[in-house]
Amino acid sequence: MSLRIRRAVPADAATLSSLAARTFTETFGHLYPAQDLDFFLGDAYAVEKQAVILAHPDYAVWLLEDGGTAVGHAAAGPCGLPHPDVARGDGELKRLYVLASHQNGGWGGKLFDEAQRWLLRDGPRTLWIGVWSQNLGAQRFYARHGFTQVGTYEFPVGRVRDLEFILRRPAA
Repeated sequence: MSLRIRRAVPADAATLSSLAARTFTETFGHLYPAQDLDFFLGDAYAVEKQAVILAHPDYAVWLLEDGGTAVGHAAAGPCGLPHPDVARGDGELKRLYVLASHQNGGWGGKLFDEAQRWLLRDGPRTLWIGVWSQNLGAQRFYARHGFTQVGTYEFPVGRVRDLEFILRRPAA
């Protein structure tokens, strides 16, 4: 394996769209009726939406590549979670996924570190993460990094509504 992490650019929109759909499906696809999953993937990970995110100065995305093939990604930007304590300037880890074939090698942590460095580039600030209530592994990972649950919300995947936990780590 020849793994490396690099910052994604607007030209990576199609790659990011495909990878985001693949990692979400691999991780959570079994939870949803096909119609709901297809609707969600087509909307949330549309190439056009990824291009907007990649071109926006307030957002950043990193790709984990194995020999030039994208196998993981992380995305960060301003916090958009529905919590009354979210303040202007707070940051959010929006996505962190690695394909199963490349998990357990520490690369998820390295992607997290890249996103965290970027989010804290201008100094300490409160960081937020939304995580599925049943994703215990992710909850343990974020707890090790100082995040605690401070709320919940519903995350729509088509007609299905998932219970998500809102995690926060105050500015240091």
